[in-house]
Formats: sequence, structure tokens, C-alpha cells
Amino acid sequence: MSASHVMILGVGNILLSDEGVGIRVIEYLDKHYEFADNVSVIDGGVLGINLMGVISEADHLIVVDAIRNGGNAGDLYRIAGDAIPERIRAKNSLHQIDFLEALTLCQALDKVPETVIVGVEPVDIETVSIELTPLIRDRVQPVIEMVLKELDRLNARYTQRSL
Repeated sequence: MSASHVMILGVGNILLSDEGVGIRVIEYLDKHYEFADNVSVIDGGVLGINLMGVISEADHLIVVDAIRNGGNAGDLYRIAGDAIPERIRAKNSLHQIDFLEALTLCQALDKVPETVIVGVEPVDIETVSIELTPLIRDRVQPVIEMVLKELDRLNARYTQRSL
């Protein structure tokens, strides 16, 4: 039996400050880590519904995103199972609505990966800037550690690159 396919998917818009945190985490992982063949690291950007083809290939999906959850800026979140549609329906951003639609369509195809969303409560997702706010920039490393912890939970192998 082949190892299950684990996908790490960063979503967000890097042009709207903290909205890009998921993509920044993906860029860091891609640069600093090497992953087993059954692990893919995908910059989903703002693809939304077009992600369906990509995510339907995964057995396990780890989504990294800015998450507006009514907490304090910088709070870290791990959302899984039934909490995901509820959380996304609470209207965060357009790409999350598209992402929920993509997941829903995967359900229709009976190919829904086991999904976990990790992320951080943003400070600012409206200012046009490619820079994360200082608080969220400081939270990138803890979010990376959350992703690695999910990989450990799934027994997915990775090694840190020597740069």
C-alpha cells in the first residue's frame, strides 16, 4: 500500500498584508524543508474553486490561512472536522468561500481529504501591501511549527534543508 498523499496548501492574497500569511508560510516551508514524495506543498493563492482538482488528489489536507475567528490579532487556530464549514460560513474572505465550495464539490465527488486548517488571526487584511504586519510576521514561525506538528501526526516525513 502506498503512503497516503498529504497536501500542505497555503491560501490567501499576498497583496493584502496579513491576508498573505498562508502563502508566506508555504514559501518558507518550500525554501527551508524537503518533504517525502507523498507530501506536496502548494501555493493556492486565490485560486478558490479552481483548487478542487488539486485538493481532490489529497488524502490529507493541511490548509494554512489567515483566520478571522473573533479572537485577538495573533491568536493561533487549528480547525478540523465539522468546525470547518461552520467557521468558513462565518464569512471570512472571498477565497475562503471559494475554498468551501471546492471542498463541497469534492464531497459531491466523494473524494474529500481529511482537512485541518491552521492559521492566525490577522491584524490587517485590507491594506494593499505585500508586507505582513509585524505581529503576524512574528507568528509565521509558530504557524510553521503547527504545520510540522500536523505532518508528524500523519507520519509524513520531512527534513530541514541546510541553507
